[in-house]
Amino acid sequence: MILCSNPKAQYLEYKDEIDSAIQEVLSKGQLILGENVFAFEQEFSEYIGSKYSIGVGNGTDALFLAMRAMEFGPGDEVIAPSHTATATIASIAMTGATPVLTDVDPVHHTLDPTSISKAITPNTKGVIAVHMYGQPADMDKILDICHQNGLKLIEDCAQAPGAMYKNRRVGNIGDVGCFSFYPTKNLGALGDGGAVVTSDTYLAEKIRKLRQYGWDEKRVSQFTGLNSRLDELQAAVLRVKLKYLEKGNARRIALAKKYKEELNHLPIESVPQRPKCSHVYHLYVIEVKDRDSLVSHLKSCGIIVGIHYPVPVHLMPAYLTKQISRLKNTEFISRRVLSLPIYPELSELNQSQIISNLKIFFQP
Repeated sequence: MILCSNPKAQYLEYKDEIDSAIQEVLSKGQLILGENVFAFEQEFSEYIGSKYSIGVGNGTDALFLAMRAMEFGPGDEVIAPSHTATATIASIAMTGATPVLTDVDPVHHTLDPTSISKAITPNTKGVIAVHMYGQPADMDKILDICHQNGLKLIEDCAQAPGAMYKNRRVGNIGDVGCFSFYPTKNLGALGDGGAVVTSDTYLAEKIRKLRQYGWDEKRVSQFTGLNSRLDELQAAVLRVKLKYLEKGNARRIALAKKYKEELNHLPIESVPQRPKCSHVYHLYVIEVKDRDSLVSHLKSCGIIVGIHYPVPVHLMPAYLTKQISRLKNTEFISRRVLSLPIYPELSELNQSQIISNLKIFFQP
């Protein structure tokens, strides 16, 4: 069986180091907000290029806490793409603000700047730009729109740790960058985890308080917060994996290059890389007309693929409102996208099997 993602394989790749790091945490006995969390926050902020990094419980909380720190709430509107993980939109709803779901560009599948401009109202407070599949959104245009309209810009970097937009890493472009360390991510923990990065001192200090009940240094709540802390065990694992993130991303890029070369002549469309940007291929996404038949064929060959995402968020009952117009590009690609297996531990043999079976399916 060839899995679409395989976090166990990455654990086995670095098993000795990970086991040693976990054992050290257990031996010392401090399990919450200890030296590994603070060390990881420092190492991660240095990697991203931001002044601060705040470890939190998961990627959804990272987005929520960032917006809480910016005082998003009832009556506010936040623009975000409908073609994204539900977590992106759920985090907006958690603040009490209203998600305004917009379309993506049909080529790169990232937030369409034109759709942002059309969606802005006097109640708009911010924009969430999602770096889909592992590559950046069109940040120059999105930044210009936000600056012209006085809007906060949040980067959802859950799928793109290490990706570059021109000469800057994603997460270090908007007001804040939010990361998920879910086990399948390029930088994955052995459970839930997340982080917010920013170079804004005020926001960083407020997010640190918000992740722990709004406490100050005397454990007095200055405002209401929640319990969303990256724990020591996960931080220790992430410190090991962060050392190998660039190596892992390079392997993903090599696998993506092989897919592109071998599948170029087939009746499928690959999502291209945005110019002057790097793509770290959290997902390798293709578009096909007869997706269901291809999924069934590959499954019969022992190959499990993914669909990111089959139902646009604006068509889900929880987020369906009369205000949402049809999102042509999002609805079109949701019927066609397919994610092929891609992760650093995917062997050349397994990738060749995937490619061979794709070619067999499309044989005349």
